[in-house]
Amino acid sequence: MTSDISRPHFPLPARAVWLVPVLWTLALGLWGLSRQDSVWRDEAATWQVAGRSVADIGRMLGNVDAVHGLYYLLMHGVFEVFGASTASLRLPSVLGVAVAAGCVAVIGRRLAGPWAGLGGGLALGLLPAVQFHLQEGRPYALVAAGAGLSTLLLVGALPGGRPGWLRGGWPRWGWLRRGWPRWAAYGGLVLVCALLNWLSLLLLPAHAATLWWVRAGRAVWTRWAAASAAAVAGALPLVLFSRGQSDQVSWIPPLTWHMLIGPAVLLAIGGVGALLDRPRGRRPSVAAVGLPLLAVPQLALVGLSLVQPLFLDRYVLFSLLGLALLIGAALGAGVRELARRPRTARAAGLLVPVVVAAAVLALLPVELGKRAPSSRVDDVLAVSREVARLKRAGDAVVFVPAARRDTALVSPGRFAGLDDVALARTPVDSATLKGEEADPARIRAAMLGQRRILLVTDAARVAKPASAERDRTKLAVLRERFTPVVDEQVRGRRVTVWERRA
Repeated sequence: MTSDISRPHFPLPARAVWLVPVLWTLALGLWGLSRQDSVWRDEAATWQVAGRSVADIGRMLGNVDAVHGLYYLLMHGVFEVFGASTASLRLPSVLGVAVAAGCVAVIGRRLAGPWAGLGGGLALGLLPAVQFHLQEGRPYALVAAGAGLSTLLLVGALPGGRPGWLRGGWPRWGWLRRGWPRWAAYGGLVLVCALLNWLSLLLLPAHAATLWWVRAGRAVWTRWAAASAAAVAGALPLVLFSRGQSDQVSWIPPLTWHMLIGPAVLLAIGGVGALLDRPRGRRPSVAAVGLPLLAVPQLALVGLSLVQPLFLDRYVLFSLLGLALLIGAALGAGVRELARRPRTARAAGLLVPVVVAAAVLALLPVELGKRAPSSRVDDVLAVSREVARLKRAGDAVVFVPAARRDTALVSPGRFAGLDDVALARTPVDSATLKGEEADPARIRAAMLGQRRILLVTDAARVAKPASAERDRTKLAVLRERFTPVVDEQVRGRRVTVWERRA
């Protein structure tokens, strides 16, 4: 497909439409990737599980976090090859968003022209929620990549929607033009996404809405239904099994009206882009693909959250590909409008770069903020450095709550020589994330036998009252028999040195 704009003014090579967004997104992802050598609690779970053997990961998944099993195995392989570091922890997410940006660009180019594709691909990496997960050691960016690829395959199955990259300038992808290989690839991608996060199955009703919008034929519906059913069947055992581990999401608060402000804003922006998308003839449009992709997962998650609190934007991060497509469509419409006017025709090709540059400057505080340690609720590496500085030979350590043991699991060397007096079985031995602690009476007795204890907990501004009996016992013993002599709070965590009173 060629642009409506005169080529002599500003030709836009087909490869540049997807290559520039991919390189742009990679640059955004690599910028400040280490976040000043910080790792927060969610990433700490990835780090410590990925460092276990495959057998140990398998045993753990039987007890906890089965929903992330495939991701942990993937990251285990990454750590085995490249070693454990903040770069290897986050680089898969950078690559995932880069792939998603390339998919947005290709889809936008095919449905609305090269400037719509380029604008959408560049816009994706600038969205604040994407900026957050672009450098996050969790699976949501990889799900976005899978959603982008599966949507690209879906668009290729629509009448008049076969992606331009199947013709010229790319390797031979002719096998994807045939029915069953394309739909097999589609079903496989949807299944992989579901195994990374099964709420990504909300992609399927979004795609169904697209098929309804474009009045897809019976053959397309039949093949889509078969591929989708196979993906759902493949993911169903994980869905059912992980429901037995639903305590993991029990901390998510119930849905409130103010939580709906963000989705409402996104839908409003997407709606404007859909209105500006005016496809020619009966070809599929960006609106038909992007608006369902944006709206259906967001609204479905709201509906699910009325039954069980599940409303976290990261669960439907992939829906923002729809928003990027619609933003691209709006930019493409702007370029076409400028090109029609003799006075502005020569400047029309500057619209997308100027708007992107303005967005970068306007969002610079957000971009810098997402790359700062303070963008996350805590930093397990920062508190481990404090522990290493404050500890003495013969000291003990306790964690409140027990989940804060993650800082020792990620940085065991900095805790060397400290006696974890509450721990009965290690996380690996107990096949859990945080290990198994002794009963309160044994914890009390063990603590009373110490002269100095380091307490690792949350900083005061984010700490919650201790709810577990073991944690209440730890705090009670410290207050009754020990005196705090050092108290350091750093990046959402706190380490306090308690000495036994004479």
